[in-house]
Amino acid sequence: MALSRIWSGFIIVAIVVACIKCFFFGQSDIFNWMVIGKADDPLNPLHLNGIIETCLGAVDICLKLIGIMALFMGFMTIAENAGGIRLLSRIVGPFFSKLFPEIPKGHPATGHMVMNFSANLLGLDNAATPFGLKAMESLQELNPKKDVASNAQIMFLCLHASGLTLIPVSIIAARASLKIPSANPTDIFVPCMIATFVATLAAMFIVSFKQKINVFQPVILAWVLGLSTLIGGLVVYLTTLNLKELQSFSGILSNGLILLIFFLIILGGLYKKINIFESFVDGAKGGFDTAIRIIPYLVGMLVAISLLRTSGTFDIIIDGLKSLCTALNLDSRFIDGIPTALIKPLSGSGARGMMIDTMNIHGADSFPGRLAAILQGSSDTTFYVIAVYFGSVAVKNTRYAVGAMLLADLVGIITAITLCYMFFG
Repeated sequence: MALSRIWSGFIIVAIVVACIKCFFFGQSDIFNWMVIGKADDPLNPLHLNGIIETCLGAVDICLKLIGIMALFMGFMTIAENAGGIRLLSRIVGPFFSKLFPEIPKGHPATGHMVMNFSANLLGLDNAATPFGLKAMESLQELNPKKDVASNAQIMFLCLHASGLTLIPVSIIAARASLKIPSANPTDIFVPCMIATFVATLAAMFIVSFKQKINVFQPVILAWVLGLSTLIGGLVVYLTTLNLKELQSFSGILSNGLILLIFFLIILGGLYKKINIFESFVDGAKGGFDTAIRIIPYLVGMLVAISLLRTSGTFDIIIDGLKSLCTALNLDSRFIDGIPTALIKPLSGSGARGMMIDTMNIHGADSFPGRLAAILQGSSDTTFYVIAVYFGSVAVKNTRYAVGAMLLADLVGIITAITLCYMFFG
């Protein structure tokens, strides 16, 4: 119900704002651009896609997702049939049994979630989505009310949407590839890593509080402290690398790990003497079905987001924040970086474009430019995640998932702003 109201609110607010602009400020062509506008049309003053192009883009996303889904879910099925997912579940079982008490010991859902978190950590979006959708399907099998989000599903998606990523390679690459590139493209790496880690911890604490889970249990603390130490040590090492070395290390670590996983899965299948190719095809069929099933949910969410952006609602919010800071005599430098944070929960590509636009206008090494980069890496696309993941299992009542995710996003935003002032003044 919460998602339904938010979605309706997006559309109503966007159309009301557009009507005011059209009938009171003389922007008579705003309706045209909101409906049939194309971002690459030189005559389009908004430089944004209208709802028609957005619908086509949403379907295009899903069609491209079919191949990726088929590949990874095919390999996941081989791993399941060979017992690899159950082995992974037993390894992390002690920790996950505390955070996900509803999941039976050794259930495949645990392994699927670990694969998703691992892919996210390495910045492998193409792999994270299939693993995550497979995890949602496994969790849905345990869900007694199929149209209502379970506690385990909410915990999983909130942790997923917090966007914990180890190396923000795409952000660093964007800072290095501008017309006037950053003098040190990697200088946002440490604050980016801290911000996304804090957002993930916030998501865990928020959902744990709501579900009455004691996060101070020895097992949970041991895993959190262990991961913190591991990530901290890796961060220290990575800060010693230059840009070229960092990109090389990231490519070897992330893409090499994917190939290693495929290699181990095939070896496991051969060892267990299962029909490997048949298992792959069975899993790939499921990937195709899932990619098609999420089209209506994705179209609906992206259309609402498109209306908000093309109506100029975001510009009104930014102008309002600047006026508020001026009235309170506060430092308003962070306001110019905020558009990235506002768009990130709605659209990953939109936020990336806003980040680059901010760096082009203010400079990659300016305070707003650096802040936009940190904000880009501090969270994931909340509403996209909700639409795709809950849509894949036909969950209609998301309960408090939206509120918990947005609250974790807010923690990430506040942390990013604070870190930007700490690191860059």
